[in-house]
Amino acid sequence: MATDHDTLVALNRDYIDSVQNSDVTRFDEILSPEFYCSNPDRSLVDRAQFLKQTEKPVAIKNLKAEDVIIRILGDVAIIHARTSYLMPDGNAGAGRYTDVWAKQNGQWLAVSAHVTR
Repeated sequence: MATDHDTLVALNRDYIDSVQNSDVTRFDEILSPEFYCSNPDRSLVDRAQFLKQTEKPVAIKNLKAEDVIIRILGDVAIIHARTSYLMPDGNAGAGRYTDVWAKQNGQWLAVSAHVTR
């Protein structure tokens, strides 16, 4: 049986893969109805807006999460990480994110994301 930490490691990987591959279906499964995201352009989007922006293919390639820190505080978890990726011109890009997850009815769901580049 997977521990909460193991589950969150897998969900974090799914989240990053879903960004890279514009996987709205997977995001629909792992985002809570109350989800909000602070984007790098300083906009704040709700779940529906996030799913709509995710439909659009991303221009970056090889998106990876690095230096991942997972903190579990009861039924809330906070994930901090650094990202690396390739820009469309081939140059390296980097950023950071903080995701907040809540265990709701026995399932971990993302409730908040904050992304910087």
